[in-house]
Amino acid sequence: MENAVTLRCGDGGKYTNSLIKDVFYRHFGNELLTNSMDAAVFDLNKERLAFTTDSFVVKPLFFPGGDIGKLAVCGTINDLSVSGAKPLYLSCSVIIEEGFDIKTLTKIAESIGDACKKTGVKIITGDTKVVEKGSVDGIFINTSGIGVVLEEYNSKPIIDGDCIIITGGIAEHGTTIAVERYNINIEGKIQSDCMPLNNIIEKLQKNLKYIKIMKDPTRGGVATALNEIAEKSNMGVILNEESIPIEKEIKSVNEMLGLDPLYLACEGRMIIVAEKQKSKDLLEEIKCITGCENSTIIGNFTCDIKSKVLMETVIGGKRIIGPLEENLLPRIC
Repeated sequence: MENAVTLRCGDGGKYTNSLIKDVFYRHFGNELLTNSMDAAVFDLNKERLAFTTDSFVVKPLFFPGGDIGKLAVCGTINDLSVSGAKPLYLSCSVIIEEGFDIKTLTKIAESIGDACKKTGVKIITGDTKVVEKGSVDGIFINTSGIGVVLEEYNSKPIIDGDCIIITGGIAEHGTTIAVERYNINIEGKIQSDCMPLNNIIEKLQKNLKYIKIMKDPTRGGVATALNEIAEKSNMGVILNEESIPIEKEIKSVNEMLGLDPLYLACEGRMIIVAEKQKSKDLLEEIKCITGCENSTIIGNFTCDIKSKVLMETVIGGKRIIGPLEENLLPRIC
């Protein structure tokens, strides 16, 4: 553990996990907290509930495909959705810098309201703080959410051969933030994939019993998310490089910037681990959902290796894909 917090401690990768385990789990860890993935799932009065919280510090505040307000709502809804829950209620707390433009604040609030209306989720509580100029960069938002876990869904142990589905092209949010932050002029349309995932859960409700686990690959990207699942399951992952959906423009920008798309955040994609025998049927059903047309099977789990992710490359070799270690792009969400 380092002596001081650095930016890489917040990128969602190896050093974030170390900070959480060495500081927070050490002092207030409990079974519900340490066993959680994207949300805590617990029983209350014969209902299974999911509860999650997240803070948003994205820079810039507005970007193609979204803004900090839409991102805050979708991010929390998605953490509930990948836990198999129907999102119901959110809290919304804002920390605002003195002198922040009211028109900009109104625009963000309108975006939050629109995202809630489109998903049927209600904000029922919140908090507002204003701090001295220079104490915060414009505005930071925290949202918490609660939902009811659907009866059809139970996370299950992963076994040899289980398939990995991704519900669309990767790295689109992280790349969009990089393009906007560094004022890169490029041809073609690049925009964040920021969108809610609860519609996927609703459409797949009858087939949720064939799904082992779900996760949204936000900070740390697909690579880090799969490493987390591999570690928890004590199974290995074999990825097929040719099968991973990446738009040409996204790939080109990342090559130019020296970034790896596998580690860049998605804000509207879901990783689904499904039974091998049902994975193709699930994939066809997912492809019919708006925004998921580019869904594909990108790999499978294996018992031949433990807690590691391997990539079968286009040239026929294999390479280890570890969790994010270096801070590629801070403040992406």
